[in-house]
Amino acid sequence: MLYAPTRSSIVRLCLRALITALPLLIAQTATLFAQPAESLSTAVIPTMGINDVTEGTLLFKTNQQGRYTAAPVLKTDVQIAVTGLIARATVRQEFTNPSQKKGDWLEGIYVFPLPETAAVDHLRMHVGDRIIEGQIKERSEAKKVYEKAKQEGKRTSLVEQERPNIFTTSVANIGPGERIVVEIEYQETIRYDQGTFQLRFPMAVGQRYIPGTPVIVEGQDQNGSGTMLDTDRVPDASRITPPVQAPSQGSINPISLSLSLTPGFPVAKVESLFHQVIVIPDPDGGYHVSLKKDAVPADRDFQLTWSPTPSAEPAATVLTEQRNGKTYAMLMLMPPTLQNDATPFMPRDLTFVIDTSGSMAGPSIEQAKSALATALTRLTTQDRFNVIQFNNTVRSLFSAPQPVTTAAMRKAIRYVEGLSADGGTEILPALRQALKSPQDSTRRQQIVLMTDGQVGNEDELFELLHHRLGTRRLFTIGIGSTPNSHLMRKTAEFGRGTFTYVGHVDEVKNKLDALFKKLERPVLNDIQLDRTGWTDLEPYPSTMTDLYEGEPIVLALKATSLPDQAILRGQMGTQPWSLPISMKQATNRGGLSVYWARQEISALMDEAFTGTAEETVRKGVLDIALAHHLVSKYTSLVAVDITPARPINKPETELPQGTKSSEGMEKTAMIGLPKTGTNGQLQLLLGLLLLTAAAILRRKRSMLA
Repeated sequence: MLYAPTRSSIVRLCLRALITALPLLIAQTATLFAQPAESLSTAVIPTMGINDVTEGTLLFKTNQQGRYTAAPVLKTDVQIAVTGLIARATVRQEFTNPSQKKGDWLEGIYVFPLPETAAVDHLRMHVGDRIIEGQIKERSEAKKVYEKAKQEGKRTSLVEQERPNIFTTSVANIGPGERIVVEIEYQETIRYDQGTFQLRFPMAVGQRYIPGTPVIVEGQDQNGSGTMLDTDRVPDASRITPPVQAPSQGSINPISLSLSLTPGFPVAKVESLFHQVIVIPDPDGGYHVSLKKDAVPADRDFQLTWSPTPSAEPAATVLTEQRNGKTYAMLMLMPPTLQNDATPFMPRDLTFVIDTSGSMAGPSIEQAKSALATALTRLTTQDRFNVIQFNNTVRSLFSAPQPVTTAAMRKAIRYVEGLSADGGTEILPALRQALKSPQDSTRRQQIVLMTDGQVGNEDELFELLHHRLGTRRLFTIGIGSTPNSHLMRKTAEFGRGTFTYVGHVDEVKNKLDALFKKLERPVLNDIQLDRTGWTDLEPYPSTMTDLYEGEPIVLALKATSLPDQAILRGQMGTQPWSLPISMKQATNRGGLSVYWARQEISALMDEAFTGTAEETVRKGVLDIALAHHLVSKYTSLVAVDITPARPINKPETELPQGTKSSEGMEKTAMIGLPKTGTNGQLQLLLGLLLLTAAAILRRKRSMLA
């Protein structure tokens, strides 16, 4: 007996049609969305079709239509030694050519994250029993050395910086079944906030929204082999968008990690926020920390925190190092342990800017909404406020900050509850909107940006802040498991504010309560180092941020000679403030010259946003990076094994190694299709799905008629 389909049955048919058609659609649209890259030779590794896949596998295109090859396995081992405020890390990456066929030579390209403050200064390539030490060279020269060695059939490795927190390692001439280990070393400074020391090792490169129009130069390859084309606004997009594998598809980059901790003071507690660890104390007050599992998937950042036992900490700490006739110093100004509630309270204009793009979908948007709801509860009748959300479109609750009233708060609460995540990540116009309000010297004007920061146009944002921020203060809240911490920290630095990282929804209340308490009453403003008694002083940063409760200020210093006493000056409320610091009692510590050099390079790169010519910036960075053996935008580390491995007449194939998507990202079966892609791509995919569903539904109806 024939029957008329109900609405629920039609919905079920549509869903079934979509599920049935999805693999076919992915195969048919893969070439449409995937970006041009050097194809794999079908003779290198046995190929497969999408329908042949029986388990989670990262696939790469071959030069045969509809055929793919699986990526090689990569292993990463991380060892970190922490002494005081300095962390020294060694990262070992194992590249493997999975082919066992004679003559199949491979080039591996792996995009990986490091802390945005990392100073990379060593590269070693292990080939069998041989160790080849990397040399620091100007980036273009290092690339030429690498390409020449590759063409000559020599094993070679190249480490390049794409962003201060994104690096690429290229390894050429990996023979069939052969393993090559590339080892890099870097140094960074431990962060201290709210009475807790924090070390974060990023384990995944988050998917980034790439704004702008794709630019293709006929006859010329893209800069990299990523999933996105270079654009007029992000000219290196193809180098910072590695293929991404969903969390459900297994571990393509298992990471093992161990850490030795020598804090230099009694510690009350050591804990890992997002990974299970084993902590073994030493009799001398140190600790050995390792992951509870042998290896973990690289789907979220590793964070370790330790808290000092309650004690009367000095207000300032000074460390020094002598190197090549110069004195390097680190000066850390600690805030008081108790907030002075007598500090005068100034009325504020507070603008909240919240990211509602597609990359925030899932736990991230819930964390952001919870953070914003927490912030609203701390407003007073003296304040004015506004809420701005952004994805592809910027939406502002009010045209300008409004007084805190019952009606305004009700409207804001409803607005926040209705926020959802979808579309691109256009931070730039959102910040422009927030900076439109006129500056008012009688009020503290503060902007709070909540985002995962997964964009590729950081430079545009920094330039905007340099020209438009004025006396306003900007604070950033990093949301999700893998926020773009370089963007978040640098934005807060330009804004003389602070960066707060929220990795889990359970952390929102405590972390945001602490942040908004900072915003209400800064401890010190307009802090400066008195230069009296210093010879050839070079401090970084040259302009210090305000001092907030629970967060110190750290200065990197270089001078020919030091005074017996340094003096910090500033404002505590409306009253002048000063603090004398004895330099004679400074503690000697290694690694400070590298820390100072890393800070100077960062300051030189910032000069590009103030109108300094790029060539002037480049020369300045080269001088420092080459002198201190550091990887930078203009320098790279290259290692070459002088013994040829591959016969010159044998071709080599480039194989880009993917990165695992962050734990908070929505699972997707479409390899290489960014969630925050352009509307045109999304609309085309939806159109294909709907057309297929409609065709199947019409067929079902004709059968029922």
